[in-house]
Amino acid sequence: MNQINMRWKCPYCGHAQIVTNATYNQADFSILNDLSKHGLIGGRVISTVCSNEECKEISLTFALHNARFSMEFGRYLTGEPLHSWSLLPESSAKPQPDYIPEPILKDYREACGVQDRSANASATLSRRCLQGMIRDFCGIEKRTLKEQIDHLKEMVAKGNAPRGVSHDTMEGIDTVREFGNIGAHMAKDINLMIDVEPGEAQALIRLIEILFEEWYVARHQRDRNLKELDVMASEKKAVTEKSELPPPDDQQAAES
Repeated sequence: MNQINMRWKCPYCGHAQIVTNATYNQADFSILNDLSKHGLIGGRVISTVCSNEECKEISLTFALHNARFSMEFGRYLTGEPLHSWSLLPESSAKPQPDYIPEPILKDYREACGVQDRSANASATLSRRCLQGMIRDFCGIEKRTLKEQIDHLKEMVAKGNAPRGVSHDTMEGIDTVREFGNIGAHMAKDINLMIDVEPGEAQALIRLIEILFEEWYVARHQRDRNLKELDVMASEKKAVTEKSELPPPDDQQAAES
């Protein structure tokens, strides 16, 4: 095997690292059945182990390739890829902080988990995830997602929306709702098939991840920084007040 030296981010812990031969393995094999429309095919299994000592998880992918027999090497070689699957982890969900409510994270993980099998279902779950975020983060309790979004738009226009909610994200939020509706409801004309495309489902998931960052993560970091400033200010104040106290002898003289 050639020397491996590539950048990679662990899908479990998010740790960025350099993958080497010590943590990477690729195994190719032939599937000796050329009766399918693809002709002779082969398989490739790739495993990558995270170098983060606190993680050490294994990522595993399997791919089908066109294959051919090489007279030069005396064996079957894999060619163009046909399809690939992520076996471990089971979805593309990125690690998220535990201060995001678990029901919202559950919908997010499920949306990631089914996007390759059903883009419609993934979009519907992204829509439900968004509805939960607007209810939790923005404190908007309305009957439908459309009513929630309309109310949030009014808050943005008046300048009293929660910090992190901006005009820039409102259009994307509306897109999640619309695609979620396509995934959840059949068109009035049942002969008209309107499906969410895999790339569209992935874009919706990416928007959810952006809102996680701009809403929950940004708020958590801001609160943490403010608390750290309060602690530093209290400590500085205590030191200052202590240094301003008169010496013990002067205190006794003043009291007498």
